[in-house]
Amino acid sequence: MSLADELLADLEDDEEEESMETEELADLANAKSTEITESYSMKQRTTNISSSVKDVARLYHSDRLKDVLERIKEFSGKARKAEELQGPVEADPEYLLIVDANNLAAEIDDEIINLHKLAKDKYSKRFPELETLVVQPLDYLLTAKELRNNLDQAKNNPVLEKFLSQATIMVISVTASTTQGVNLGNVDLEPVTEAADTAVSLNKAKIDVLAYVESRMAFIAPNLSKIVGASTAAKVMGVAGGLTALSKMPSNNIALLGQQKKTLSGFSQHSTLPHTGFIYYSNIVQDLPPDIRRKASRLVASKCALAARVDSFHEYLDGTQGDFYLEEIEKKIDKLKEPPETKASKALPAPLEGPKKKRGGRRVRKLKERFAVTELRKQANRMNFGEIEEDVYQNDLGYSRGNIGKGGTGSIGIRMAQIDERTKVRASQTLKRSLQKEQATFGGATTIKKHVSGTASSVAFTPLQGLEIVNPLAAEKRVDEANAKYFSPSAAFHKIKTPLPQ
Repeated sequence: MSLADELLADLEDDEEEESMETEELADLANAKSTEITESYSMKQRTTNISSSVKDVARLYHSDRLKDVLERIKEFSGKARKAEELQGPVEADPEYLLIVDANNLAAEIDDEIINLHKLAKDKYSKRFPELETLVVQPLDYLLTAKELRNNLDQAKNNPVLEKFLSQATIMVISVTASTTQGVNLGNVDLEPVTEAADTAVSLNKAKIDVLAYVESRMAFIAPNLSKIVGASTAAKVMGVAGGLTALSKMPSNNIALLGQQKKTLSGFSQHSTLPHTGFIYYSNIVQDLPPDIRRKASRLVASKCALAARVDSFHEYLDGTQGDFYLEEIEKKIDKLKEPPETKASKALPAPLEGPKKKRGGRRVRKLKERFAVTELRKQANRMNFGEIEEDVYQNDLGYSRGNIGKGGTGSIGIRMAQIDERTKVRASQTLKRSLQKEQATFGGATTIKKHVSGTASSVAFTPLQGLEIVNPLAAEKRVDEANAKYFSPSAAFHKIKTPLPQ
């Protein structure tokens, strides 16, 4: 082996020893890192409860909320008026505090909603149906804090009765008995409890803020306060985000500020009033009859929009324009209260009986005259009062001839129908001439003229004389004589003499 080969072999051995040392160092480093991560995860688990709520409730733990509350306490003891303002109103420190308080009230609502979402994610594992039964965020937090894992205590719970209705509590107790949720540990229940406590504190701070804003409404919005009152004006401004934001809203949106979605848990929603906000429940609207409250709320909302725009420009600081708007509202409300006018029943106008156009002319008019109601038909349809009618047919009782033949006193029988020339059947001249020819007598009457049957003959066979010439019309003549004798209107009854009994 040469010197060069020995040198190369020594270098390879050194490289192998260095690689072994680096691998050992890497293993030691990995072990230390795992120990560090495990210890960090344990610390993270212990501080996860407080950090999760603090991350959500940033406003509650901020210095801004504390500063605004301290400034509210400072200005609450001072009574000021709008006339005391010097210079622009935007530069006044109390005006800026009122604007900050209004904005803070809206931010508090958003933070309560975020806490509600955090608690809902944790508590939905135990009672997933609760979020559909209790819609309001603060009510949900208080209900979850009270129930925890013991869902059986929902029924007849005095704590729940303070903020929930009896119907909602009953539905919660029934649903809790059939829920598929699992019990939670302290790791999941403690964030829910802490979120509920934080939401209660935030809600209390919001009440203090709104109370201060309400007390200063005569200073910030005098015209708006004249219309709906200081309390409703403060609520409307708080939801809208300030006076400037309220002045930019249309009136139909102002009427909906403060509306709440009510869930009656399966009960009838007939009595609920949708699209009703703070203005609908103000005193000026609630003092009216129920049937005109919606119209009045829209009217008040339109005037509130105008008053907010006047207040945003800091005009009429004494509230005179608000009084003018209030008078207009009262006049229109008095008009709505009036009963509807009773419309008098008017007689129909006289018909225009002008000449009407009839198609057809004289020919159609003559045709209608033929089918006109004759005097005979009129008499058949009439009857005398208190007079017993004579039935024409014994087997069809109730059918009579009416007043036909009863025109005069002493009339007997049925009068002949009066011939009306308008309804008389017309015959052509050719038909008339042919009838006259048939009725003409040429050398005496014949069997053809009398329309005798073709089997009749003047020769007859008799048992006595054989052939005998007879008159075929003699029998008809005897019948006519008998009819004239017995059925004549002037004939009387024949007296029949009966032999006396012996």
